Amino acid sequence: MDNKDFTKLTDEELLVEKKNLKKSKIFHATAIGFLAGILIFGVASWSLSEEKRIGFLIPMLIPIAFIYGMLKNRNKNKDLEEVLKERGLD
Repeated sequence: MDNKDFTKLTDEELLVEKKNLKKSKIFHATAIGFLAGILIFGVASWSLSEEKRIGFLIPMLIPIAFIYGMLKNRNKNKDLEEVLKERGLD
């Protein structure tokens, strides 16, 4: 989502942004769950393997990085949510 000034948008435009925000939240929740599952499966299979090679855990940093990025992105939507509450469009 771009850095928009949500206070200047009309109510109709805010409702469109709200719809996009809802879709974005659902996608991020699904993606975080999927990546967390990959992470848990990888750590569990590493812990159950006979040879504990630390190099196997290095690819597990990729899901962690994506999860961190998605959680950090969540803070950008606070402005839109505040404007929606001010105008009573929740």
